Amino acid sequence: MYYVPYYVNVPMYSYGNQPMHLPVPYEAVLPNQAGYGNHKQLTTDFGKKPFVVDMEEATKLNNTYRTAIWSGDHLQITVMSLHVGEDIGLEMHPDVDQFLYIEQGQGVTQMGSSKDNLTFARNVYDDYAIVIPAGTWHNVTNIGNEPLKLFSIYAPPNHPFGTVHTTKADAMAAEAGYGH
Repeated sequence: MYYVPYYVNVPMYSYGNQPMHLPVPYEAVLPNQAGYGNHKQLTTDFGKKPFVVDMEEATKLNNTYRTAIWSGDHLQITVMSLHVGEDIGLEMHPDVDQFLYIEQGQGVTQMGSSKDNLTFARNVYDDYAIVIPAGTWHNVTNIGNEPLKLFSIYAPPNHPFGTVHTTKADAMAAEAGYGH
């Protein structure tokens, strides 16, 4: 019997399926999900540092209207929670592309070329992504019976470093005069 020494019983590795726990100084450590009751949410902006986070957990644990969790020179990540019936508010970012990802809940997104011409409307649910090109008017409304939990990626950043808006009213007051 002939053996090929380089190809027989070669160990196969699947690094994507193996947990790696390296000491990362800027890892957002979130509590275990069991019980939810005593857990903290992420309220620190870790921007401009290497960062690792379980986005699903961070998004679902967030109870603020909007919190920036990472703000760099070219990109920003925020987590959001919309109450039943609440919306983000009709807005347009002239120079910012935006990516939204729904982690929990049910909503409707509307987009268009002007605030009076929202010709694009889609229902969105858990695991749906919404891509909003710069210059597009848009809104997302929670039409479900639980909080709508989502995260947003802005490129370039759209909010000041460290932004925490506990409620939509806080966000509206902070952004007064920005044309939203």
